[in-house]
Amino acid sequence: MSSLLLQMSPIALVIALILILRRPPVQAALAGVVLVLVLWALGAAGPVSAAISSAIFQDTTILFLSTACVIVPGLAFVILVERGGAPQAIGAWVKELGWTPPAQVIFIVLGLAPLLEAMTGFGVSLIATVPLLMGLFTRQSGMKIALAGMVIMPWGTLGLATVIGALLAHLPAQTLGSHSALISAPVFLCLASLALWQAGIRRITAWLGLLVVTALFVAVLFSINLWVGPEVSGVLAGLAVACVGLGISWAQRKKLVRWPSAAWPYLALLGVIVASRGLFVLSGWDGLWVVRGEHVSWKPLASPGLALLIVTVLMAFRQTASAGFPWPALFNRAKFPVTTIFLFLLLSQVMVNAGFLVEAQSALQSMSGISLAPTIALLAGIAGYVTGSNVGGNTLVMPSIAALSSEHGAWLAAMVNSAAGHGALGSLSILSLITGLAGANRQEENSLIRFAFGLVALNIVIVAATGIVLLYFL
Repeated sequence: MSSLLLQMSPIALVIALILILRRPPVQAALAGVVLVLVLWALGAAGPVSAAISSAIFQDTTILFLSTACVIVPGLAFVILVERGGAPQAIGAWVKELGWTPPAQVIFIVLGLAPLLEAMTGFGVSLIATVPLLMGLFTRQSGMKIALAGMVIMPWGTLGLATVIGALLAHLPAQTLGSHSALISAPVFLCLASLALWQAGIRRITAWLGLLVVTALFVAVLFSINLWVGPEVSGVLAGLAVACVGLGISWAQRKKLVRWPSAAWPYLALLGVIVASRGLFVLSGWDGLWVVRGEHVSWKPLASPGLALLIVTVLMAFRQTASAGFPWPALFNRAKFPVTTIFLFLLLSQVMVNAGFLVEAQSALQSMSGISLAPTIALLAGIAGYVTGSNVGGNTLVMPSIAALSSEHGAWLAAMVNSAAGHGALGSLSILSLITGLAGANRQEENSLIRFAFGLVALNIVIVAATGIVLLYFL
């Protein structure tokens, strides 16, 4: 037990620094890296060797490049669409649709918000949904419904966390994505139901409509993950719900509300994503260039960052003449997330390759089937909440799951992916964005923090219960 506590102390230090001492994640991650390197040098795990050091360097570099090549162009895309007023234009467009409150909530929580968040990530959907929802409902209800609309977290930023999780778990991305879709299905229904309740909607017809739309959302998400991959699945799930809503609106009003011209980058990104994935699936060209490490590999041409880069370049050409490319803003917004992710990846790869997880894996392996699922859901949910990132949560927990000799390995990895994503939903970074957009006072902020933590706890319980049912009773 003492050796287990010593080997897991770097992760415990990270959690303590963030939750107890309120230090920024980048500082906590750096402290964790320093501690794990010191412990390794002192012989707390496997012996220090050039071969292990080389494996750590290779795998960390590949994982970091696969992440940074999405985060950096993604943040550039975010800055440019914000500068062009696209999120505000989308909010005004939704108001013009003239729907009833139940239709507005369902459309936003399972359609618009997942669509925007899956395409860009970084909480960009909140820029459109927070002002919109606060105009449609009360301030408190609007903020809480907007938080529930972050439900797509495991597939945000074009499925980046799920792709990285698959690399860490040594699984095909399609397998992890499709399994995660089933694990997360009850979470989607629960959060959308809470959103309806927060909006004061009690009519039975609205709840029946929610069940139908949630079933559509999950079916599209599962199918696209299984057949194509996680990169486009969140986008197409949100788009499917949005298209159904727009079809119903047109049938009722006989009038089509035009998509705002300021929001053209979202349509362009959608077109590039679908076209590129279709091309690569049919041709297999995405496998022409494969970068291999010791335990992981990366296909740069299959990276969702490619679509983000193409559309960002198009936007830059259109905006550069008047304002220039926002290099300083991009650097300021990217430096801390990119550095934090790098440090978390380095921490995880040192622990994996140097043997720090042997005791933890033995402890998990010795657990009975019923106790293993809740333990994994709890660890991953806390990791996602603490790091504020689905990627961060996956990097801390997924390596331990990857080494388990379990017939349910894919389901356990999916539980990590889903729990970490839904845990990150209530993180302080997401809450600070919501309260900042809403101009919330201290009382409103405290209320939202309590609500978010309750959501995280509820999501962990739902993922654990769903995991137990799927693993051991079906």
